[in-house]
Amino acid sequence: MLDRLRKRLPGKWGNVPTTVPVVRLQGAIGMASPLRPGLSLANVAQQLDKAFGIEGPAVALIINSPGGSPVQAHLIHRRIRALAEEKKKDVLVFVEDVAASGGYMIAVAGDEIVADPSSIVGSIGVVSAGFGFPEALAKLGVERRVHTAGSNKAILDPFRPEREEDVQHLKALQLEVHDVFIDLVKTRRGEVLVDNPDLFTGLFWTGSAARDLGLVDSLGDLRSVLRARYGDKVKTPLISAPRSLFGRRPASGVAAGASGGLTQGLADEAFSALEIRALWTRYGL
Repeated sequence: MLDRLRKRLPGKWGNVPTTVPVVRLQGAIGMASPLRPGLSLANVAQQLDKAFGIEGPAVALIINSPGGSPVQAHLIHRRIRALAEEKKKDVLVFVEDVAASGGYMIAVAGDEIVADPSSIVGSIGVVSAGFGFPEALAKLGVERRVHTAGSNKAILDPFRPEREEDVQHLKALQLEVHDVFIDLVKTRRGEVLVDNPDLFTGLFWTGSAARDLGLVDSLGDLRSVLRARYGDKVKTPLISAPRSLFGRRPASGVAAGASGGLTQGLADEAFSALEIRALWTRYGL
């Protein structure tokens, strides 16, 4: 009788292996280029829908992201929570190298967050960065002409001297986005967060320290945690992004055979790669 029952029971107590689909969310968020699609809701929605549609008690998310667009991070977070509530599934998040800034915003969509002791976690803040070249054009003998309808249409133009009122406006916008981020973290993890004055200042910590602060729940890795919870036979199919007949779909904006579009695409890719590299380097990666 007991053997019969085990044949029908899923998980560690039975012979039917539990399936926990895995979705990998990796890369800078919303920072697209002709050759790099970036991590966005449009790029991961199909994977998430498929994963949550598979029979099983939970969905596992592997996150490795230094952040990026707060809007795309929030959209991905909301889609994960909507699917979890609709399908009545637990969401288990596993942090690899980094879940910082927007990457952590996505991570808190999980019902449980597991990190490696050396993972980088946190950076709950908002940043804008760029360059200023107010004297470069004059040295090159180039005249810049900007015509606007609206006195504030060209604020923070990198080829004009920075104005204090423009900076204050940008900081006000950042504070609004920061407040949304803080509220989201408190809503999802308020019961376990430690009262620490540095928690929402943009600082980041190792996985071990993040556990002590309540930013993550435990230390470990996907295979060990899922085997301990659902048995040694647990299945963890990786739900990959869809591919075209010839591999990845070509990025929009680069026309095949058009040298002008290709040249512009390569230039955009170079600048994008530098920007993304700088984002990872911020966390020592």
